[in-house]
Amino acid sequence: MEKGKLFLLPMTLGTDEWQHVIPQEVRDLAVNTRYFAVENIKTARRYLRKLDREFPIDDSTFFILNKKTKPAELPAMIKPIDEGHDVAIISEAGCPGVADPGADLVAFAHQKGVFVSPLTGPSSILLGLMGSGFSGQSFVFHGYLSRDRKQRIRTFKDFEKTATKTGQTQIFMETPYRNMNVLEDLLNECMESTYLCIACDLTLPKERVQTMTVKDWRKHAFDLSKRPTMFLIGRPFSNAGR
Repeated sequence: MEKGKLFLLPMTLGTDEWQHVIPQEVRDLAVNTRYFAVENIKTARRYLRKLDREFPIDDSTFFILNKKTKPAELPAMIKPIDEGHDVAIISEAGCPGVADPGADLVAFAHQKGVFVSPLTGPSSILLGLMGSGFSGQSFVFHGYLSRDRKQRIRTFKDFEKTATKTGQTQIFMETPYRNMNVLEDLLNECMESTYLCIACDLTLPKERVQTMTVKDWRKHAFDLSKRPTMFLIGRPFSNAGR
């Protein structure tokens, strides 16, 4: 019997219009799959119904794959593959395996010799980087920063030094309801000459990607409350060196 494959199935970053960000081939594969490892069952089901209003939810199997998933639970998610069925990983938003617990199942799949196939879809990390004007040849994604304000400010200082010295782009994020706390610290604690990019609501109707110095941001800051946002510190690529 030919084994199935493990697909990393991207989803939208919040828009209902999947056609704007999900290729037709990816959509077709998704609606023909019946086994899923998902971060949130409700979100995954809603997404699959967006792709196909007639998607057979009741005939599909959903495994929970989140930060609480234990290693002992992973073999059950791979079992359908051994039986000839494909399995697709769906994260809460964007591309699975990037700042996402899906990486654990992917690593396990590699250990078992399973064919792993990442599919094309929106990544807020890469979209923010693409729109920033900062170096895309050298960058680091730090994920969520410390909730401790003093530690967060020290981290910003480190980002500034690295970006200024090497041109390496520093990318990070925060939960939407704490965005303004982060922005306030950035504008109050960073040097006026530091370049900051704010990329929010990516692929959504109110999308905005803007790069300015901290000095200019202090004059033109806008409300980021409840808006999914990527923050980037860097140097304009023309000045970042190669």
